[in-house]
Amino acid sequence: MAVLRRFLPKGLFARTLLIIVLPVALMQVAVAWSFFEEHWETVTSRLSEGVAGDIAMMVRLYEAEEETPEAFERHSEMAYETMRLSVDFRPGESLPTSRRTSFFRTLDRTLRSALSAQIDNPVWFDTTRYPSYVDVRVEVDGGVLRFIALRERVFATTGHIFLLWIIGATCLLTAVSVVFIRNQVKPIRRLADAAEQFGRGQDVAHFRPAGATEVRQAAHAFLEMRARIRRHLEQRTALLAGVSHDLRTPLTRLKLQLALMPESPEREDAKKDLAEMEEMLDEYLDFARGQASEETERSDLVALAREVVDNAVRQEGQVDFLADGPIETEIRPGPMRRALGNLIGNALSYGDKARVIVRRTSTRVEIVVEDNGPGIPEDQYEEALKPFNRLDESRNQNRKGVGLGLAIARDVARNHGGDIRLETSDMGGLKATISLPG
Repeated sequence: MAVLRRFLPKGLFARTLLIIVLPVALMQVAVAWSFFEEHWETVTSRLSEGVAGDIAMMVRLYEAEEETPEAFERHSEMAYETMRLSVDFRPGESLPTSRRTSFFRTLDRTLRSALSAQIDNPVWFDTTRYPSYVDVRVEVDGGVLRFIALRERVFATTGHIFLLWIIGATCLLTAVSVVFIRNQVKPIRRLADAAEQFGRGQDVAHFRPAGATEVRQAAHAFLEMRARIRRHLEQRTALLAGVSHDLRTPLTRLKLQLALMPESPEREDAKKDLAEMEEMLDEYLDFARGQASEETERSDLVALAREVVDNAVRQEGQVDFLADGPIETEIRPGPMRRALGNLIGNALSYGDKARVIVRRTSTRVEIVVEDNGPGIPEDQYEEALKPFNRLDESRNQNRKGVGLGLAIARDVARNHGGDIRLETSDMGGLKATISLPG
């Protein structure tokens, strides 16, 4: 069963078509087999027996002692007029030694059986030489009797018409099935496309439920789920924005109070704590904001990456940038810029040199960020991508941030229909690759 499953179609359209067409085709084959095995062969055998009887009668008349050439000629004329059987005596000839076999072997088998049952003399026949006639030859004393009979008298000639009707009906039913199944599958394909677009964060306002009742129910459930997810994202963004705004007010007051305080080591420590709190607050907000309400647009990914790299270089970071040329794709520039900035920031934070590569593969677009830092053990890659996880065992615990850089990058990549993977860099550190649909 597992072997058979590998050869079965995978798509819904092909499977549905197979479910409908295969039983019809099997039924047609069964009907055709029953027709040829029972009705058509029975009728053909009766016709062959009738012609074989006429030929046997003419052979016996020729072999009768009182039969004269004049009488045989008269009997031949009567056979042609009444039985439409042409009879010709060929003196000195013998039966051919070879003949061609009919495509329908049943015809030859039926005629051979009928002739053998009624004629004792050696017999030879050919059902393929003439389209409308059958050539039968019987060996007699002094030569060969040749009989030419109409094909329709020997075989049932309407079998091919029945086959044409069967094949035509199957083709017609298949064509109708294709049209109806395609119309039923089309709404499912649109639903799948809408779900994929929504997964990439693209607008699917054009989508409308259509098709069968079950498909409409699934479409309405998708629309309700989309609305709930959007409300959740909006509420999360609004909540974090409100928290950020509320926390910034006391932070600003503390900054003012520290500015008015006299210079002291305690004051500097407090200023560092406030700066760290502000950075953490910004990172929380970036993570919660995700893709916010920004719409996708077709942008040059190379230009966007070059801009982020230039900003990092201006902040005294050593970053090499490699790209073949412009690569346009559907992205949200803001979140993508923030994700790439986080990756480059992490690379420069844990190493002193970074490299950014933007490239297009056969089906994807990739942004590679790697560094020469300590890297991350391979068994901790998944943990590193989780929010608020800093992997203190593998990286310096005294680094700033709350462990959201890689989580934000993966969140942005997945919201674009892609993902992020971690590997060991050729530079010795970590290699993070954002993979996006091409």
